[in-house]
Amino acid sequence: MASTQDYVEYIVDQIGIKNTSYRKMFGEYALYVGGKVVAFVCGNTLFVKKLPENTKMGEMLERGPAYPGSKDYFIVSEEYLEDRTWLRRFIEVTAKAVPLSKKKVAQTHCSQ
Repeated sequence: MASTQDYVEYIVDQIGIKNTSYRKMFGEYALYVGGKVVAFVCGNTLFVKKLPENTKMGEMLERGPAYPGSKDYFIVSEEYLEDRTWLRRFIEVTAKAVPLSKKKVAQTHCSQ
């Protein structure tokens, strides 16, 4: 089942970070914070990138692939989606840890 835009907008609202956006990809959605991909919404489920910096916060979450062939992500259950304070912090920690893509870095260097 493909994700609905209403569900993605609900997730973005729950996260509550000003520079959060999303983009439809292959029938599902990628979530961005500050231009960095931090999570995916697939089948109306939030999958957050699993990184060393967010592992302690996500230790109680289930893990699994966001899409066939992907590495494992943290699967955020409804219980944790409802905890806006926790969710916001979890996404902030994740966004801070995700490096800028090489494309963004190259663009930054070219514009100087």
